[in-house]
Amino acid sequence: MRFRYLVYLLAVFPLLCCSEGGKEGGEEGGDTKPSWYVNTGNYSFSGGKISREVLDNYLSRAVTEAEYLCSPGNYGAAYGTDDDTRMLLNIGAKFIGRSIYVWGNETLFNHDAWLSNAKKKVDAYHAKDPDAIFQAAMFEAIYKSQIEQIKVPDWVFKAFGLTPEDRSFNYYQMCFEDGSFKDQWGFEASVPDMTRQETQMWFYFMGVKYMEAGIEAFHLGQIDLICKGEKGNYSSIRKVMDLLREAAKTKARRGTILFDAHSTTGGTAVGSELILDFTSFPLRLREITNEPMKAILRAGYLDSIIGRTNSGTTPSGWKCSHQPYILEFDNFGTTDHPGKPDVNSHTVWGYDEISWISQCSEDYQNEFFEYAVDFLYKNDPNGFIQMPGLRLSVGGTENIYRVNTRSNACPDGHNGEETIKRLWSR
Repeated sequence: MRFRYLVYLLAVFPLLCCSEGGKEGGEEGGDTKPSWYVNTGNYSFSGGKISREVLDNYLSRAVTEAEYLCSPGNYGAAYGTDDDTRMLLNIGAKFIGRSIYVWGNETLFNHDAWLSNAKKKVDAYHAKDPDAIFQAAMFEAIYKSQIEQIKVPDWVFKAFGLTPEDRSFNYYQMCFEDGSFKDQWGFEASVPDMTRQETQMWFYFMGVKYMEAGIEAFHLGQIDLICKGEKGNYSSIRKVMDLLREAAKTKARRGTILFDAHSTTGGTAVGSELILDFTSFPLRLREITNEPMKAILRAGYLDSIIGRTNSGTTPSGWKCSHQPYILEFDNFGTTDHPGKPDVNSHTVWGYDEISWISQCSEDYQNEFFEYAVDFLYKNDPNGFIQMPGLRLSVGGTENIYRVNTRSNACPDGHNGEETIKRLWSR
C-alpha cells in the first residue's frame, strides 16, 4: 500500500509547481492576542466552539505524527511505536496531526480492528493527557478498486435524506463530470468532486467513523482541488462540515471538531465568513543559495501564506483580522537535482520539506526549529510551526523521518525532541 502513496507524491509534485510582516497586536471581537504570543495553558473547549486563546494554545503545540494510530498488520505498521508515544508526551504535544488517514487503502474501513485499535490507542493516550487532540486527514484522492468495496451504511443515506440502498460507494459518481483531475494519482485514482452527493456521503462516512475512534480534528488536504466546482460559495463542503459538526455533538468526545485545509489563498472564506477553523500550508522555504542546504522563511515568497491569511468570522463566532494557521514540513516528492538550489521552485535544495530537513545536520535541524518558531513569533504571531514528529520522507535519509531522541528503541531518531520540548517550555 505504501507504493500507492509514493505514486501520489510523484503525481502531486507538479501541482505544487524578503520582506517581513509587522506584528499584529490584537484581534477583533474580544479574542485578544498579544504581539509576542505565550501559551496560557488553557485547553478547554466544548459545545461546538473553541476560543481564539484555546485554539492558539493547541496550534502552538502542534506536531505532525503521520499514521500514529495505525495498528500492526495494517498499512503504516512502522508508525505509532511506544517510543513515539513517549516522545509526544515528553515534548507536551497537544495537537497530533494526521494521526490516521487512508490514501489508496480505503478498504481499511472494512476492517473493524483498524479503527477499534486506533480508539484503544487514543484512549490510552488520553489517560495520560486528556487534553490532546488527534487529527485525521480526509484527502483529495479516491481509488476505484478500493472505494467500490465499501458498503454505504443506512445512517449515511439517512443523513442525506435518502432511502437506504444495498450498495457500495460509486467511484464514478464521485468524479468530476468534466473529467477534471481524472486519473490524477494513477489509473482509476482521481480527485473527487465535492459538489457531487456521492463525494459528500463518502467524506461524511469517513468523518463519523473517525470520530467514533476518538478523532476531534480533520485536515481536508488541498481544498481547492476537491472544491474546484464550488464556484467560490463552498456550499457543498460547508454542507458536509455542518453535518459532521452536528454528528460531533454525540460522536466527538467534547462535542466539538475542527477543520483545516491547505489553501493557496490564505484561507477559505465566503465573504466575511471563514469556513475553516484554521488554515494550514507548507513552510515554503527560500534557499540561501551561498550556504548549502540552508533556507529561510520569507513573507511574499512564492505562494507563502505568512502574513496573508484571511480576515473574517470563524466557525466559533469570533472575528479576526488574520486567521490562525500552521506551517508544516510538507512531503510531495523530490526532484532530479537534489542538493541544488532553485529559488523559483517550491522545493528546498531539490527536496520536499521533510526530506530536506532530514538531510540537514542534526545541529542545523535544531537550529532551524528555533529559528522558524521565533520568526513567526516576531513577524506573524497568527502562525505556528507544526513540528515534524513522524512523517514519510521519500527523498530523506530514511523512508520515515522521526524527530525522537535516538536510542535503542528508536535507532533512526533525529535528536530534535529535546529542542522542541525546550522551545515549548519557554
